[in-house]
Amino acid sequence: MQIDFHHGVTYVAARLAKFSAAQAEIISYCAQYVDDAVNSGTIKFRNKAMYSRISSAHKMLDYRNFDELANHFAWVPFHFLPGNGGEKAGDNPAGSFVNKLVCYPDSHVAEDMVNYCIASHDKEYGLHRLGITMHVLADTFAHQGFAGINHKINVVKDLKKQDEDSASLMEKLSDYFGDMFDKAKNKVVSDVFPLGHGAALTCPDMPFLKWEYENEEGETIKRDNTDIFMAAVERIHKAMVCYQMKNPGYELTAADRIPKQDLEKIKENFLTFEDEDGEDRHRKWLDSIANGEFGFAERGREVLSYIPKGMGSWKHKALDTKREVETKIELFRFTPEFMDTDWKLFHDALQIHRIDITRKILPDYGICVA
Repeated sequence: MQIDFHHGVTYVAARLAKFSAAQAEIISYCAQYVDDAVNSGTIKFRNKAMYSRISSAHKMLDYRNFDELANHFAWVPFHFLPGNGGEKAGDNPAGSFVNKLVCYPDSHVAEDMVNYCIASHDKEYGLHRLGITMHVLADTFAHQGFAGINHKINVVKDLKKQDEDSASLMEKLSDYFGDMFDKAKNKVVSDVFPLGHGAALTCPDMPFLKWEYENEEGETIKRDNTDIFMAAVERIHKAMVCYQMKNPGYELTAADRIPKQDLEKIKENFLTFEDEDGEDRHRKWLDSIANGEFGFAERGREVLSYIPKGMGSWKHKALDTKREVETKIELFRFTPEFMDTDWKLFHDALQIHRIDITRKILPDYGICVA
């Protein structure tokens, strides 16, 4: 999924889960910042204090760059959560170990992840972790059927979009992948197989799209992204209500559910915001929120924005820097307020999330990852 869902739709779902506008801004900022937190390493301050952070994404999400992507370990805990074939802890899906790593929508693994998040509701980084968790949970829907490793299980052949000429799409694929695309077989070829849904390009990320492809086993997989995204909306909304109730087992009542008119508006936006660029769709979501098209606010009362880097960003407020990337020799001015900044709390939550996924949750399923 892209910024239109992770920021715009997550904000809408949070407000409909009865979070305040200020809380929903934190949750949705974090949900998107997972894709934008590309720097790692130690921040050094002039008074000799230090802060170490990790990255949750690669600075260039370019699926042609297989070798460089393979060197990063952000994809499994933050973007392609292993689904264990939908099986519970202690049970194994058919096939090899790799089949345990494939994303599965709202899996038992994902449920455990949500439960761990709810358990930390009283931490100072609780809302920040909730945003991170909502990013990963949403991606289990969009990334279903793919794994966050370089492996042939991610092979995509005979990719087709509804209402698009197959010859036109093949030319796009050929232009994008160059010599790594075999027109005769209509698939990506390389000594290293694609990571995640690389060969499917952005097809899984566009809410309005109907598409299909042939997987490694020769099965035809058909996707209706609108249905998938609507299911993701309802699931992240339920998770946020459970967080509000501080009870992972809470069963939603009629009063807790998303009102029918809001669900219809969300679906309408998915279908009518048909821009291929996620940034363009994102702007339309922000306009929809500002125009009061949802039941949680009147027109003009909630004007949302997102600044990942530079002036006005969380990083700028925490470190007083406009740089997108540090040179690693900077010494920043430390203030006591740094400890409570959203930027630091996000990075605190990011590290706790990864530890819980890789060292606590996945091992229960017999899954060992970096």
